[in-house]
Amino acid sequence: MKWTISQLHQLQNKGLNIDEMVDVSDLKQVNEEIRDVKPVHVVGRADINASKATFHLKISGSMTLPCSRTLVDVNFPFSIETTETFLLKHMDFETFEDLHETEGEIVDLTPIIKEILLLEIPMQVFCDDVREGQEIAPQSGKDWEVITEDEHNNKIDPRLAELAKFFENNDKN
Repeated sequence: MKWTISQLHQLQNKGLNIDEMVDVSDLKQVNEEIRDVKPVHVVGRADINASKATFHLKISGSMTLPCSRTLVDVNFPFSIETTETFLLKHMDFETFEDLHETEGEIVDLTPIIKEILLLEIPMQVFCDDVREGQEIAPQSGKDWEVITEDEHNNKIDPRLAELAKFFENNDKN
């Protein structure tokens, strides 16, 4: 999704409609939490004048993230609406808008789309249900294991096991 500044100036009076699929699969190398990401659908338009190009975009697609509880793959669909403005001429003024400067003579939306997607990843994702045969998080390890609340309530601390035997002997006498 690249345009030169001269291409954008030619579209100044006509405007620019966008409807493209963008491959963002290299996000898997940037964020290891992303297990898979499908090409995203970018739809929108650009309003162009002599000094700036404003892109009104809707980015939709899905990515696969690990469940925070069980580590199984969870499909995370997203639909993001954003407005991004690129300065076509170098200007020295401050504004309340978020502005992007062009690199050379090229306006490239792909890095902006990737950044938006990275910011969209939630802190925690939970799967609805775990089906049989799916991998889940480890249930035990060195010096630990996952137990239910009932097991916890019925379990005797090994340090106090001898004390329980003492009370059993007193009850018999």
